[in-house]
Amino acid sequence: MSERIYKAALSQSQGRDGWSVIFRHPVLLDRATSKPGRRVRRGLGTREQEVAESLVSQLNDILSDRQYWGIGSRSTAEARFNQKVVEIFYQDISPEPVDAFEERNKIIPLPSSETSDYRRVVFIGTTGSGKTTLARQLIGTNPINERFPSTSTAKTTVADTEILLTDGQFKAVVTFMPRDQVLDYVDECMSSAVLAAYNKEADEVILHRLLNHVNQRFRLSYILGSGELDDDPDEDDFDEVTATGERDDVELTFLNTGETNLILRSTVKRLRGIANKHADTLREELKPNQDEERTFEELFEECLDSQLRNDEEFQAIADELMDEIEKRFEILTVGETEKTKQGWLKSWKWESDNRAEFLKIISRFSSNYAPYFGTLLTPLVNGLRVAGPFQPEWCDFQPKLVLFDVEGLGHTPDSSASMPTSLTRRIDDVDAVLLVDNATQPMQAAPVAAMKSLVSSGKASKLIVCFTHFDGVVGDNIPRFRQKEKHVVASAENVLTSIGEQLGNFAERALRKRLQTACFFLGGIHHNLSQEMKHEARTIKQLRSLLKTIEDIVEKPEPVESKPVYDQTNLVLAVKQATEDFHSAWLARLGLQVKPSISKEHWARVKALSRRLALGWKDEYLHLKPVADLHKELQERIYVFIQNPIDWTGGILGDDAKQQVFDDFAEKISAKILDVAGRRLWMEQIQRWQNAYGKAGSGSTFERAKIIAGEIYEKAAPIPDVVPSPDKNRFLHEVSDIVRQTAEECSIKLR
Repeated sequence: MSERIYKAALSQSQGRDGWSVIFRHPVLLDRATSKPGRRVRRGLGTREQEVAESLVSQLNDILSDRQYWGIGSRSTAEARFNQKVVEIFYQDISPEPVDAFEERNKIIPLPSSETSDYRRVVFIGTTGSGKTTLARQLIGTNPINERFPSTSTAKTTVADTEILLTDGQFKAVVTFMPRDQVLDYVDECMSSAVLAAYNKEADEVILHRLLNHVNQRFRLSYILGSGELDDDPDEDDFDEVTATGERDDVELTFLNTGETNLILRSTVKRLRGIANKHADTLREELKPNQDEERTFEELFEECLDSQLRNDEEFQAIADELMDEIEKRFEILTVGETEKTKQGWLKSWKWESDNRAEFLKIISRFSSNYAPYFGTLLTPLVNGLRVAGPFQPEWCDFQPKLVLFDVEGLGHTPDSSASMPTSLTRRIDDVDAVLLVDNATQPMQAAPVAAMKSLVSSGKASKLIVCFTHFDGVVGDNIPRFRQKEKHVVASAENVLTSIGEQLGNFAERALRKRLQTACFFLGGIHHNLSQEMKHEARTIKQLRSLLKTIEDIVEKPEPVESKPVYDQTNLVLAVKQATEDFHSAWLARLGLQVKPSISKEHWARVKALSRRLALGWKDEYLHLKPVADLHKELQERIYVFIQNPIDWTGGILGDDAKQQVFDDFAEKISAKILDVAGRRLWMEQIQRWQNAYGKAGSGSTFERAKIIAGEIYEKAAPIPDVVPSPDKNRFLHEVSDIVRQTAEECSIKLR
């Protein structure tokens, strides 16, 4: 079979003078099939058609000659072709790895407790628990006319927000998601909209699907606006007045929002036409087959999604939407921007001594304020760091804090859920973990899962629990503050008993101690607090105690001389139990086994997970976290193992000393186990994840599930048993070596 040769073509978007080029790349993997042939569209940086045609001709010369396809041929190509053409072809073959956290660190370095008296604090909790509202209280921003950080009843914090309370000017640095990841979100939104069109939904429903990603993290409506399909006379106009009495209007005259609305309205009609073009023919081709391993509707939806991603009109619409997104970069009229060679925004930085102006400008990167819809860059941001003289009104000094406000844990029904690996690594680097929970419905599954993760990784001493919405705790049987406290704590104590049954007595003991010494009850924190109101004065007192607890949290006890002795046989049993639990849960999620407590995942979520792992973007999708799951199972089983030594080298210790030894050992093991889980399940399995993602058509969900379970999970984390194999031995030895080497570092013996 002859090798396929791709051709590049000129393109010019509506309303733009500049020329672009569209082509299929012979090396880059297609995002729809995970095979070579990714569709690429790049700006040529010229408005002259003759120049653009010359550049496209040169690109076609590269596409037609295989000798130029390797990254090692770039220097040869540079000697012959225009630099712009070379950049377009080679840029993504060997992309430069970008650590967004370190990029922000270059602009605004963060102090640590090791070199200063600053404390690093991360906020965790379910969506809507009030963690961002608590962050507002600690930095003293006004909830009416400053609105930073942004809050809402739904998912609001979708990117890491880092706040440094320090003297001097106000500073900010923002980093952005790569263009390909944004395009992938756009494609997923469009695919969902096409399915709604096929189901004969109204235009408003199609538009909503287009503008709001299913996971609520990516909202095109923030960037492009609502589309305003209909003018509803019953809808209220935005006429909010700030605390200063001024209208909080958005004046961006260079943005033609009416033109964007026309594009969105046209997009709805075009997506409906695409649905009509593909869906009926596809349904006839597939024909329901009762022997199919999944429902016909799932098969139809997946095949439709695959066809859409290879449809040129579908991709043309995506190009137009991406052009509209890029127009919003013009919002940044102040500060310094850094862009990729293809013009995509990488970072933005700015500093100012004007607090009001500073907070208004950075709201473009963090806000969910409805009057700003159509002008916000919030969904494109992967990290925002600010520094400045922030200080709460109820505090007579500026706390020395670095605050990390991260994405909410989500409302999971399962307390065995795993914490994201990114959050686990962040917790390693902070001094305190503020678990923010709703006092009116305390200790649901997500906060319980967070506590289990903290204690099994030896980090319970970092835990501080803040119960918010305490003013909402009411009842005839709990009229007084202390009674309400006891009522909320009782819910937590019931949970701790369950954790002790699963993870051992020392897990329960460590968490009970934190609940007794580092637990706070906060009400009314959604507005400015006053000493004049009794219940608000009580909250202020709690907040001041919270600051004192954070300040004291880095104090470490004296080292313990006596060390535990372990039997390595028990470690093998721990690894066996962990891997069995990991495989059992994932076989159920993939639909390969039935487990009453775990539902089979929808094909789209499993495919989206495989896409992110295949393309090296992320090791999770929504609640699907294979790397985090394996880490959690190993971490928990090893923590149980740690609590059960067979002897002590210097005599039996008291419980406090034992707890100190166990936690120190577990903490040092945890980070190493996470590295192994990430490498074995992800980095060493990229090709297999690509194979899994590339499956399409009838039977593809079953084939993808078999690859993930059999070729990835089974090889990366095999269950140790009596039948040896290279994979099983290698994995078991890796885990055992980590425990043994860490034991040697801690002067602990393994027999």
